Amino acid sequence: MIPRNQLELVDVFSKCQDIYESDKPKFLSLLEKHIDLDVLIPESFIHNYYSHTGRPRNYSLTAMLWALILQRILSIPTDSLLIVFLHYSRHLRMFCGFDRVPDASKITRFKQNFANDLKDLFEHLVDLTEPICKAIDSSLAAMTSFDTSGIEAWVTENNPKYANSLIRKLKAWKTAHHIDDSYDPYKAAYASMPSSAAANPEIKQMYIDGHFCYAYKIGIVTNGMGIVRHLEFYDEQYYQDHPDIQRDTKEDSPDEQKTAGDSKLLIPTLRSFFNEHPDILPDVFLGDAAFDNIELYKDLLTGETFGMTLNGDGIHFNKAYIPLNSRGGLGEKDYTVNEDGIPCCPHDPSLPMKQEGNTSNLRSGIPTLKFVCPKMKWEKDPETGKYHRQCHCGNPCTSSKCGRMIYIYPEQDLRTYPGTVRGTDEWKETYKIRTNVERTINHFKDSFGLAGRKTRNKETLRSDLYLSGITQLITVLLADKIHKHEYIRSVKPLIA
Repeated sequence: MIPRNQLELVDVFSKCQDIYESDKPKFLSLLEKHIDLDVLIPESFIHNYYSHTGRPRNYSLTAMLWALILQRILSIPTDSLLIVFLHYSRHLRMFCGFDRVPDASKITRFKQNFANDLKDLFEHLVDLTEPICKAIDSSLAAMTSFDTSGIEAWVTENNPKYANSLIRKLKAWKTAHHIDDSYDPYKAAYASMPSSAAANPEIKQMYIDGHFCYAYKIGIVTNGMGIVRHLEFYDEQYYQDHPDIQRDTKEDSPDEQKTAGDSKLLIPTLRSFFNEHPDILPDVFLGDAAFDNIELYKDLLTGETFGMTLNGDGIHFNKAYIPLNSRGGLGEKDYTVNEDGIPCCPHDPSLPMKQEGNTSNLRSGIPTLKFVCPKMKWEKDPETGKYHRQCHCGNPCTSSKCGRMIYIYPEQDLRTYPGTVRGTDEWKETYKIRTNVERTINHFKDSFGLAGRKTRNKETLRSDLYLSGITQLITVLLADKIHKHEYIRSVKPLIA
């Protein structure tokens, strides 16, 4: 006889719960276990969200935030596709906390109404993740890199047919008038294109990622790991808040246009960054040749730039890794200086002198770089057993047996010697780290869907920018919680 067991409701519920939990995606379980979004959201954001109307919200703040964060983690390109995912994925709905799925207008209004609150959440996460970055690699965490890019808006001018039709007309005009090759239809097209989109004058013409487009300009500051530390959205309001910034004028060359614009935005952006996060202390700055400007070196390295002090000294960078721009050369003294700022033999400009360590003037304490004759060698005196310098040059430029020595005072020429010596192995290896900021920009645009947003609304795109930063910093928190720091830039392997 088959034994019969009475079924109890508690047992049925327990088994159903086990089945549900075992079927839940592992990645959602990790987020649920290690990330408490309610604790991370600033009180001001909570207050603004729930006091915005006189009636209860249909969707909780954490539900809206989780949906938008998961959209970027899962690389869901559009809000409409996110809604489809939420409709068909029970686990996503339950994880976010939705009883029913919001429509597209709810998501859009959320972004437009709470862009400033999303910025506050982002800044709060920057402070929370800074100790994590320092614990992983303190030297990389102390590096600061800055670059600009653009978020392309959904305007007519961004349609490829718009530029192509203009170029075709100019090519036909060149052929019809038998003009020689000195006339470049592509440059002529650039010059004839309007400076801003007809739909919105704040959407400016830019040259980014190797192509022309009409976009809102943004700035991104990262550390040496490529973890975002600061974001700026350069709209009309930003320039009104910073009247000292000279507005861009259209240059003949798109490269010159970007270079001129970036150099004007660097110091105001860094000043805002350090004012927002006074506990983040700069050490090394990494930038491209757009920042190769004598005045910028003074601002970065002298300690007067950011209007802040640390133990009585102005906050500043100790080193600036910026390659020389071909538009400018290094000033020469009574000796020849190569493109890396290293003095050369007076009789042979192709022969750089050898650096012999860093030293300081004993009286003033000013940091000094010492360079010696490349044909000098240290030789041992057989009588005293001591080593001394001996120059073996066949055409010496000095009567000294030690050969020519040159002392450089970096404070007198910060562009040539920005706290370090150009062309050395240290320079080359350190400067490679700068590409991390470009990888972060690419990650934001491709993986987080910041590029290709089908809107021209400024507040919507600004919120998308801060949501991308929030998503990366949530990734850092999760990677630290599970002790897998190799995932601080992306947790896609965990999803797979």
